[in-house]
Amino acid sequence: MTPSTSVRFDFTGKSAIVTGASGGIGAEVVRLLHAAGAHLVLIDLNPEALDSLAAELGGERVSLVPGDASAQGTIDAAVAAAVAASGAVDLLLPVAGIYPRSTVEETSDELWDRVQRINLAGVFKLIRASIPHFAAGSAVVNFASVAGHRGSQLHAHYAASKAGVIALTRSLAHELGPAGVRVNAVSPGTINTGMVKDLVSDRGDLMMAQTPLQRFGEPGEVASAAVFLASDAASFITGETLHVNGGLFMAG
Repeated sequence: MTPSTSVRFDFTGKSAIVTGASGGIGAEVVRLLHAAGAHLVLIDLNPEALDSLAAELGGERVSLVPGDASAQGTIDAAVAAAVAASGAVDLLLPVAGIYPRSTVEETSDELWDRVQRINLAGVFKLIRASIPHFAAGSAVVNFASVAGHRGSQLHAHYAASKAGVIALTRSLAHELGPAGVRVNAVSPGTINTGMVKDLVSDRGDLMMAQTPLQRFGEPGEVASAAVFLASDAASFITGETLHVNGGLFMAG
């Protein structure tokens, strides 16, 4: 049921920047890309988790950039590492995101700004820094959310940031398409990661009832969809947001 490294793609000779690399979905993206031959540039706030992931992969074709994925210094270091590895930024998958619980009334300016900075501004800044180094055939896969389409109770800041990611994806597809660069997104629903632990505890039964497949997703299922969009198998797809949510998007 859960795709992993058994899904075969070929990214030999290509570099791939992945943010949030040690998270539930991020780590599965990393494993798939590495199995397919990519040179990985991994960004994460947790250096110990990055070291552990690199050790799991054998340390080959892996560059580690510990730090805040929305910080310009971290971004510049990652772009430089990708260009050093392959001469271009071939694949860009900004997975990093946060999902704090807060009503709109309780949301401080600081919390609002933090969610937008990490979930949206960091994605924008990383793509902007990469544009001069994209080549024809490069691909960006952003990570949206069903919340960006439907809204999300107690997570309005998150929903707003993910709606921004969806609009950014479409806008970039227009801008970068003439250069042969594709920009798509995946839109996960309820996925079995630590990020949604509180959501599942509070409203898991409701979310399950609204999901036609009657189960929650696994990180590998999101990763395989994202890597498909990054691959040549999706060579004529751009500006698309692929729903990976068991049909939850259709719920009323």
